[in-house]
Amino acid sequence: MARVGVVGAGTMGNGIAHVFATAGVDVRLVDVDEAALDRARATIEKNLERQVAKGTIADGAPGDILARIATGTSLDALGGTDAVIEAATERPGLKFELFAAISEAAPGDALLATNTSSISITEIASNAADPTRVIGMHFMNPVPVMKLVEVIRGLETSDEATDLTVGLCERLSKVPVLANDYPGFVANRILMPMINEAVFCLMEGVAEAKAIDEVMKLGMNHPMGPLALADLIGLDTCLAIMRVLHTELGDSKYRPCPLLRTYVAAGRLGRKTGRGFYEYGAS
Repeated sequence: MARVGVVGAGTMGNGIAHVFATAGVDVRLVDVDEAALDRARATIEKNLERQVAKGTIADGAPGDILARIATGTSLDALGGTDAVIEAATERPGLKFELFAAISEAAPGDALLATNTSSISITEIASNAADPTRVIGMHFMNPVPVMKLVEVIRGLETSDEATDLTVGLCERLSKVPVLANDYPGFVANRILMPMINEAVFCLMEGVAEAKAIDEVMKLGMNHPMGPLALADLIGLDTCLAIMRVLHTELGDSKYRPCPLLRTYVAAGRLGRKTGRGFYEYGAS
């Protein structure tokens, strides 16, 4: 694997570009927003500096790693790639349109992976020219730190594409775990209802945000409380995933909490906007 494309320069996209470049792979990072690309590059540089400070990479490594990442605003940059990982916003319509365009722009034999955390791989793949090359490759946030990658086959995904994806995860020093194509897969099928229930606890006055998080950290040994984690993930992303679960599974237990909907409507999206369930300083 000599070159990969990453479509989407947000939190997940820049993390995916970071780990591929660190593994010695040339990266083409694509986003329609030039400012998003600039922010992504700055974030990658800052995270590399943290790795140097922690001693996980050599002092001279950041320059070499950044040199492997080229940015662009057109999907034409995907020409010559061996694999493309889509990491756009968690909106079905957007991903469907993107995969139709990506499958035209990328080479005919390239692996096409989506970082979706909840949307059907089979449905995404149906928009590509060759569904057998499409697979789910769900990285965890923050990508440079978290070891897990959920690998999800669609109905038409080939064994060859699956084997290649597993090999890619291992090259990145990640742990691939196979999951079937159900809404939310494993991670968010379990995590998001827990976060949603924590928001219900807050809305109903069961406890304050800090108390809810302390119960889960100290009582359940979670490294981060559910409300703080929601702020890290992004409340808009949490809401989008809950809507997918509710729509696709049809069970009222997946109904998004009204307070979560209200916060998203107000633009209180968590760390990325400086305010969610907690207040954050300017980023």
